[in-house]
Order: sequence, then C-alpha cells, then structure tokens
Amino acid sequence: MRLSRRLRHERPSGDDLTLTQLAVLGTLSRCGALTIGELAGAEKVQPPSMTRIVTCLVDKGLLQRRPHPRDKRLVVVSLTDAARAVVTESRRRKEAWLNQRLSELNPAERQVLRDAAPLLERLSQA
Repeated sequence: MRLSRRLRHERPSGDDLTLTQLAVLGTLSRCGALTIGELAGAEKVQPPSMTRIVTCLVDKGLLQRRPHPRDKRLVVVSLTDAARAVVTESRRRKEAWLNQRLSELNPAERQVLRDAAPLLERLSQA
C-alpha cells in the first residue's frame, strides 16, 4: 500500500490537481468516455460528488461533456487533449520513479518481485 501511495504522489511539477482528480483522469484514460454514474461507480463515490469533480475538471479544460448518443438524459464525459498530456506526463514520472527504485535492487530481489507479481495481480483482482 505504501508503494501505491508513493506512486500517486509522483506528479508533474506545477500540477494543481488533487489525487482524486488525477484518479478520474486515469480512469477515463483507461476506460474511455463514461457517464457520470459509471465514473462515480469506478471511483467509488456518489454521483453528486463525481459531478462536482467533473465540473472542476471541465472548468480546467481537462474534460468535456457531451450528450449520451442513445440516452439524451445522460451526459458522457471524456478527456481533452490537455488531459491526455497530463496523464501521459504523470505516468512517465511514475515509471521513472519506479524504474529508479527497481534499479537499486539486486538481482535476487528483482527475481522475488517477478515471482510475486502474478500473485499480487491475482490478489488485486479479488
């Protein structure tokens, strides 16, 4: 858990986004456009809370809203090009940090991580 927390804090410099806002951008990057309800479910928050988060990100030019193609009562939220750049930079910094830490391990320690990776993945999916 500490590793996950540490990686979340590797962010682009000058970034004024909260960890929750970055998580929303990451979810939309992985899943594509989602309704507010779908996004709230993915982030495990209530739809009114997600609406406030999305409004803030729309105001920052990072998200765009459009009508749902089949149900005009719903709104679909997607990333802007600016948001894609933020997500790309955030991932680059996290990968650089993790690669640096991994390079500090000896071969036996790296092998332990390789062996444990499938088990950790299985646990995370449970």
